Amino acid sequence: MVTFYRRLPKFDFVAPRSLNEALSLLARYEGKAKVIAGGTDVIPKLKRRQIGDIDCIIDLKAIPGLDYIRYDNVGGLSIGPLATIRSVERSMLIRERFPILSQAAESMASPQVRNRGTVAGNICNAVPSADMAPALLALEANVTLVSQKGSRTVNIEDFFVGPNQTVLARDELLNEIRIQNLPPSYSGKYLKLMPRRAMDLAIVGVAVLVSRENGICRDIRIALGAVSPTPVRARGAESIIKGKSLSDDLVDRVSQAAAMECSPISDHRASAEYRVEMVKVLTRRAIRHLTFGEAILA
Repeated sequence: MVTFYRRLPKFDFVAPRSLNEALSLLARYEGKAKVIAGGTDVIPKLKRRQIGDIDCIIDLKAIPGLDYIRYDNVGGLSIGPLATIRSVERSMLIRERFPILSQAAESMASPQVRNRGTVAGNICNAVPSADMAPALLALEANVTLVSQKGSRTVNIEDFFVGPNQTVLARDELLNEIRIQNLPPSYSGKYLKLMPRRAMDLAIVGVAVLVSRENGICRDIRIALGAVSPTPVRARGAESIIKGKSLSDDLVDRVSQAAAMECSPISDHRASAEYRVEMVKVLTRRAIRHLTFGEAILA
């Protein structure tokens, strides 16, 4: 038996040396260019013939100075578009001040993938199961988008518009991720449910950020991944607990409400019903860990 393989389409491959050059290329190819930072998503898709009609791949890795992680007491945390997932995972600054972000990074794929892939690339691919997205939603991050026409700032919650879809225009790049400082009263946890194989995508991802004082929940942010067309905040569930005294019954109610705010699909990895139940379980575990110091069992 003879097997016929469809040839990959021909396209240019360009590695610009500056951000301006990259933006010029994006404008020149008018939507027919694909940008890669680490290439951990695009390259496998190319091999599987899942990339549509393109004329150029623009590799940003050769641009110097875009792999930064910066922090100051006024502006907070800034993450450059070429900062790798591994660098975020291992950053002592992030571990100390924004641990929910390093937890999400640590949960992803393998060290080899994390060494190559970038945080910006993870959210720009906009898969519903992207691990960095719930943590960034809970942290209420902003992203800066740039083109030859100028720049604009978008809240991360407005960045995702559908599966594999963002508000990025075809001539724009994500230039920076910014996170404001959090008061010391905040603590966060990212929990992920996945199959036994560590390389698999999340079945459910839950990020919880809580501020409490004298047994009262002053603020809470609950973000869910892999259970809706885009990563989402469970704002209805958040409203149940804000300003109230923490109790077992209240945590159960909030967890149930969070589960009711997602709209998962059934696929080969899990049924929709199972995902809903696991949102409830992981939300409860995260809140109880953050508020009561309860250990999280594997």
